[in-house]
Parts: sequence; structure tokens; C-alpha cells
Amino acid sequence: MDRTLNTGSLDLAQSRNKVLRNTYNLLALSMLPTAAGAWLGMQFHFSSLFAGSPIMGPLLMLGVMIGLMFAIQRTRNSSAGVGLLLAFTFVMGLMLSVTLERTLRFSNGGTLIALAAGGTSVIFFGMSALASSIKRDLSGMGQFLFIGTLLLLVAGIANLFFQLPALHLALTVITCGLFSAWLLFDLNRIIRGGETNYISATLSVYLDLYNIFVSLLQILGIFGGDRD
Repeated sequence: MDRTLNTGSLDLAQSRNKVLRNTYNLLALSMLPTAAGAWLGMQFHFSSLFAGSPIMGPLLMLGVMIGLMFAIQRTRNSSAGVGLLLAFTFVMGLMLSVTLERTLRFSNGGTLIALAAGGTSVIFFGMSALASSIKRDLSGMGQFLFIGTLLLLVAGIANLFFQLPALHLALTVITCGLFSAWLLFDLNRIIRGGETNYISATLSVYLDLYNIFVSLLQILGIFGGDRD
């Protein structure tokens, strides 16, 4: 009986490690379409879509992203889910080009992008280590994080109409903190076996890192952007 229990525990550990390994591999792969989308977006000035329609443009892209996320979840158990995930990351790269193009208008824009990427990496490795070392289940955080994200989304949409700089800064700082907590939560779920589908896991971790990077880039631009 003990041998059966040991075998079961070993199989469970191997399954969790496989999900984590596949998640990291697909996450690394997803950076390629993201980079391609960002490059193409800057080459063809994708930001002009938002300049011409500062409210409808972002809302339209939000609708496209939500639709793709829904499709990914519907196909997460098939190879189509991988294709849709990569398509999603390409669209996210197009969105990222808007922030990158704005940042590169600063004379130190390249430095700010490198700092944001470095900061995102530090947060990722820090949360990975923390998620691995925490012994307890963090599933109780999920409800609070979900409510916080909904409130953040509503406030962000509202600020598309009001365009308040102070509110924008506050929301950016909150976004960085909130998605750092989401990253810890999602990695902990994967490590503990709460998430068994690597496509869904990759989507979650990708969104965490994307939002952390963009929020750090915006914060650095606000406080460290040099227009000279």
C-alpha cells in the first residue's frame, strides 16, 4: 500500500512538473509573436488607430482580446488552443507597440524599456521563488484578485472618458501590484496542481507579465522620461 501511495505521489509530482515545464516553454514561444506584433505595430504606426479614436479604438481592441481569450479557453485541450494563444500574443504585441512608440519619444526611451523588462524579470523570478517556497494553498486569494481586477477594469474604462492624469497614475501603480499578486497566485496554482492545462496556465502567466511590464514602462515614463 505504501508503494502504491509513493507511486501515486511520484506520478502527481511528475504531472505538475510537466505542466510547469510546458507552460514555461509555451510562454517563451509566445514572446516571438509578441515581438513581431510590437515591431509591425511600430512600423505601421498602429498607435494612429487610438489617436483617431481614443475611446472606441481601445474598446474595440478589448473586445478582440476578450473574444480570443474565450476562444483559447474553449480550445485549450487541442492544438488549436496553441495557435489561438500565439495569435492572441501577436495582438497583444500590436497593443504593446502603442506604449513602446510613446516611450521611444523620450530621449532615454530605450533605457526605460530595458529597465521595465529588467524589472519584470526580477518580479517574475521573485514570484516564482516565492510560489515554490510557500507551503500553503493560495486559492483564497483568487476571489479578492478577481474583484480587484474587475474594479480596475471599470476604472480604466471610465478614465478613457475622463482622461485624468492622477487617476491614470494611480491605476498604473495598482495594476503593477495587482498583477504581481496574480503572478504569485497563478504560479502557486500550477506548482500545487490547481491548474492542469498548460495552455490556460500560459495565458494566465502571460497576461500577468504583460500587465506588469506595461505598467512599469508607464511608471518609468511618467517619472523618468527625458524629453530633451
